[in-house]
Amino acid sequence: MRKHFVSFSLACLMATLAHAHGGAPTAPGSVQLGPRPFFLVDDMSDGPLKRQLQQCAQRGVYTSRAFSIGHRGAPLQFPEHTKESYEAAARMGAGVLECDVAFTKDKELVCRHAQNDLHTTTNILVTPLAAKCSKPFQPATYDAGGNLLTPASAECRTSDITLAEFKTLRGKMDAFDPRARTAAEYLGGTASFRTDLYAGPSSGTLMTHKESIELFKRLGVKMTPELKSPVVPMPFNGFTQEAYAQKLIDEYKQARVAPSHVYPQSFDIRDVLYWVRNEAAFGRQAVYLDDANVVADLPSYAELVGYKTQGINIVAPPIFALLALDAGGRIVPSQYAHDARQAGLDIISWSLERSGVLADGNNGFYLQTVDSAIKTEGDVFRVLEVLSRDVGIIGMFSDWPATTTFFANCMGLR
Repeated sequence: MRKHFVSFSLACLMATLAHAHGGAPTAPGSVQLGPRPFFLVDDMSDGPLKRQLQQCAQRGVYTSRAFSIGHRGAPLQFPEHTKESYEAAARMGAGVLECDVAFTKDKELVCRHAQNDLHTTTNILVTPLAAKCSKPFQPATYDAGGNLLTPASAECRTSDITLAEFKTLRGKMDAFDPRARTAAEYLGGTASFRTDLYAGPSSGTLMTHKESIELFKRLGVKMTPELKSPVVPMPFNGFTQEAYAQKLIDEYKQARVAPSHVYPQSFDIRDVLYWVRNEAAFGRQAVYLDDANVVADLPSYAELVGYKTQGINIVAPPIFALLALDAGGRIVPSQYAHDARQAGLDIISWSLERSGVLADGNNGFYLQTVDSAIKTEGDVFRVLEVLSRDVGIIGMFSDWPATTTFFANCMGLR
């Protein structure tokens, strides 16, 4: 490292040190990417994309981008849908943050990925509220030789408890230990590529939907709430599906959030069409999520045209749906990607940084159509290159938004 003379300002020295350690120096209006994007660039095979990103890595200052969407916040390391997770995502430059919306026993909206995930995403099983769970904790059973017979189980729903009770819980990493003999053990099981470092008793602050709106306003980001499908029969104590969808929109209107700053989502086309027909300003940016598990589940071109005809403008399939391999084994846009664009639909995709270690050759659901082309951790940028340049997606959900923020800055994506 070059010598630093006392005539350097402290700010200049700090910027130099930050760059030397692989991170972006802080500056007014900049975001904090940390080391991961730079690690991923270094891990890439040599080629034009790597060299372009290496040049960008010298830039030093990066800004928030709407292309970078915080999927449940930043759940690669922070408990999902918590204040801490959202703040981390915003610091990493996510220009859009997601609150998945479920409802409590008293019909209040809260941020949870599913109505029935409290047993895996919070500490409820080691609190008095465990007694209110739909299915109490059941320990794993073993035979005389110590072999697992039945895994541990539980089911705790937001609709099992009131909003006031919900707010007493703490968020944790989404995981459980199927071999658990006690409720405390059941709360473990965090994947090895994640961490429990930020899931202590003083963190994991749960949020209502209204609180998420106010936080996102303070953070200066756009918002993408997802109306989660209820696991209870609807209507729920008189609360209809339509009232549920309307209540989500009403809370943005009450908070005076511009419709252009909101991308309401649902896997249920009936919710999306409800917004299109009854809340046109919000429905214009409503996102129809695709729940395909394999390529055969994807809609046809005619079905995609049908979405557009009904007023849906944005679809959001999983990453694998948009990618394929050509005869040479190179990653290219899929037939679905071509069809969606031809139908006049904008595309958002999900979810990056959710597949764990990529170099092990077993990348699961999200990269299933291009798994054989993924050789290094840095190949995540090859995936992003095809999605942004060739498919033309307008946004990418990520469990660690620094990666997408860095890429969006380098490629001039807004």
